[in-house]
Amino acid sequence: MRFKSAAPAGLPQVNLVPMLDVLMTVLTFFIIIAMTLTGQQMINVKLPTTTHDRQPQAAPVPTQIEPLVVGLDADGQVIMDNQVISNRVLAERMGTYLAANPQGLVVLRADRDLTYAQVATVLKTMQAIGGDRVSLAFERS
Repeated sequence: MRFKSAAPAGLPQVNLVPMLDVLMTVLTFFIIIAMTLTGQQMINVKLPTTTHDRQPQAAPVPTQIEPLVVGLDADGQVIMDNQVISNRVLAERMGTYLAANPQGLVVLRADRDLTYAQVATVLKTMQAIGGDRVSLAFERS
C-alpha cells in the first residue's frame, strides 16, 4: 500500500494584516497624545521679551530715518515726548510724520503689563493711520 506523500507546499505564508492593524492603532494613540500635549496653555508667560539672537529679515532701508516712537503706559495712556496725548493728537502727529517721511516707521512701545486687547486697540488705531509702517517694539532679555 502506498501512501500519498504530500508534495512540498512551498514557502509558508505570513498574514501581515493583524500586525499592521496593531501598529496603526499604536501610531494613532501616539499621534493623539502628542496633539493634546502640544495644545496646553502656559501660565505667566511674558510675551514682550525675546532671547532670539537672529535679526529679522526686513527690506533694507536706503537711509536711516529716525522712527516715530509712541508709548503706551501701564494705565493704557498714549505717550509721545513724555506727555500723555489723545487719539486725535496721535493721528495728527502720525499723519504729519508719515507725510514728511514716506519711508518712515512708527513704533509702539507698550508696557509689558498691559493686556493684549489694550495693545491691539492702539495698534489698530495706528494701523488705520499708518498702514504697514506700524510695528510693535520688543525688549531682548
